[in-house]
Amino acid sequence: MMDWTDRHQRFFLRLISQHTLLYTEMVTTGALIFGDRTRFLQYNPEEHPVALQIGGSDPSDLAQCARFAEEYGYDEINLNVGCPSDRVQNGRIGACLMAEPQTVADGIKAMQDVVDIPVTVKHRIGINGRESFEELVEFVGTVANADCKTFIVHARIAVLEGLSPKQNRDVPPLKYDWVYQLKREFPDLEILINGGITTLDECEQHLLSTDGVMIGREAYHNPYLLAEVDRRFFGTNTTALNRFEIIEKLVPYIERQLTQGTHLQHITRHILGLFHHQPGAKRFRRHLSENAWKKGATVDTLITAVSLCDQQVTH
Repeated sequence: MMDWTDRHQRFFLRLISQHTLLYTEMVTTGALIFGDRTRFLQYNPEEHPVALQIGGSDPSDLAQCARFAEEYGYDEINLNVGCPSDRVQNGRIGACLMAEPQTVADGIKAMQDVVDIPVTVKHRIGINGRESFEELVEFVGTVANADCKTFIVHARIAVLEGLSPKQNRDVPPLKYDWVYQLKREFPDLEILINGGITTLDECEQHLLSTDGVMIGREAYHNPYLLAEVDRRFFGTNTTALNRFEIIEKLVPYIERQLTQGTHLQHITRHILGLFHHQPGAKRFRRHLSENAWKKGATVDTLITAVSLCDQQVTH
């Protein structure tokens, strides 16, 4: 979710669901240690609960970044061992680390030694060359020995040579049964499932065999999917805001951000899917896409786009 789940997108999603745990885009240890740390770590207080996802392999660097995360008030630190891009592989970041279970375990231990907030891992079910279920069990067992309790498992292998990151999200077959079996192998661990999940009905089915569900691309492209999450999975009686009420809540936030130098398109690009499958959705997307990038664009651009939608939209 690089360049997708930034602070503007997370603020927007929090207007839809109050309880869903939100994750940042992956930030490398080098960016946090040597780059503009505040830019990478700043977030809106309304985003809680929110987890910082980091990429790296050096235990001392990971420990230093874990301290940063706790100082900034994040609720969780998540180590990415699933990203398949060439760029991160060259830095020993992401899915290539599945070939080095002990390296991952050492990094987890280094982080847990210096913070009190949870440290979790997101990974694939394997990589090319390490594609057996037995090797997946070895990986999880090794990392669990470092006292990691939570594993978020993308139910595909990552092919590190020959497939692009986009292809790695679609081409390798999903093996949900492997994640279910992993939970049976490690009943005391928290095992969450990820990959290709597009409906809340699917979530309910997965929760029969796992402890949680992570949704990525579908929640981005069809964010109102999350409107029923609080009631359905967290037991709340609160009625979710409808789409127009969400826009009303978002407008003051956008106005504040514009005064701080944020360009309108940096926020509105995240909300193009809000009216997914609703009357006027195409007009809404087109107006924002054609106008939000223009110099001096204001919140009026968004208001005009919303006026192109059917005001009878319901929950």
